Amino acid sequence: MTSERDNKGPEALSMRIVDDYGAVPAFEIIAPEGGVRTPFVFNAPHSGAVYTRELVEGSALDRQALRRSEDTFVDQLFQRVTALGAPLLKANFPRAFVDLNRAPNELDPQMFSGALDVPVARESPRVAGGLGVIARVVGDRQEIYGAPLPPQEARRRLDTLYYPYHAKLAALIEETVARFDTCVLVDCHSMPSGAVKASGVTSRADVIIGDRFGTSCAGSLTETVARLLRRENLAAGLNRPYAGGYITEHYGRPPIVHALQLEISRGLYMDEATYTRHDGFAALEDKLMRVCAGAIDAFTG
Repeated sequence: MTSERDNKGPEALSMRIVDDYGAVPAFEIIAPEGGVRTPFVFNAPHSGAVYTRELVEGSALDRQALRRSEDTFVDQLFQRVTALGAPLLKANFPRAFVDLNRAPNELDPQMFSGALDVPVARESPRVAGGLGVIARVVGDRQEIYGAPLPPQEARRRLDTLYYPYHAKLAALIEETVARFDTCVLVDCHSMPSGAVKASGVTSRADVIIGDRFGTSCAGSLTETVARLLRRENLAAGLNRPYAGGYITEHYGRPPIVHALQLEISRGLYMDEATYTRHDGFAALEDKLMRVCAGAIDAFTG
C-alpha cells in the first residue's frame, strides 16, 4: 500500500513511500515495442526512489538526506532506448536499501546486532567506506541507521531483492548473446555535479565513461561513445573518478559481453537540492538518445 499523505512535497515526483513491494514491483523491465532489435541492454540499478516505510522510519536521517545516494531520474533519462529496440532494466527500490552495484558479500558485520549467516568480504574498501551492498552511509558519509540491524536482515534483503535482480540481468544478457552472439551492457548512473572536481580530476566532465580501464569493453566502443558525447557538446571523462563498479566488472567479458558504465552529472538535468527535474532535462535526454542510437549503429553496422 502507498499512503498519499507520505507522497507529497517537492520531491514527490520521484520519491514514493510504500508499506512493501507488493503493490509496487521492486524492479521491472521496460521492453521495446515490437521486440528486441539490438544487442544492447540498458540497466539503471540506482535510480530507484520507492522507499519502504520500514526504511524511512528506521533511518536516523530525514527523507532528503536519505536520498543522497540515488541516481534520481536516470531511468527516465534512458527510457526512450526502448524505441531503439533495447530493453531497460531498472530498480525501483533505493540504493540506500540494497546496492546492486556491489558484490553480495560486501557486507559490514559491525552494522548488525549478531553474527551473519552469509559470506562476508572483510577486506573490501567499499565496505570500509560504508558503501557495501547494504550501505552504512549515504553519499556524503551520513550514517543511515541509528541502531544495529538484526542479522537476518542481510539475508532477507539479498534473497528478496539483490539475487532476483541480478538473476534477471544475467538472463537478459544471456538471451541477448544467444540471439546476437554478443551483448553490450550499458550501466546508467549519475554523479553529484561537484564529484569530479572533489576527486582531484582537473578536467571538466559531464559524463564519465567507465570500462574498468579497458578490461570490460572493447576500446573501440568506448572511444565511439566518447566521440558521440563530445559531438553533443558533453565533456567526456574516462575511468576517473568512476571506472565502473561490480556490475561492469562482473558482467563485462569482451569480446562476447561488453560492459560500460556511464556517470552523468546531475546538475545537467535536475536541481540537486530539491530532487526535481529542471529545464535541461529534455535537452539532455535528446542528446543521450542520439548518443545511444549512434553507438548502436556503430556497433552493429
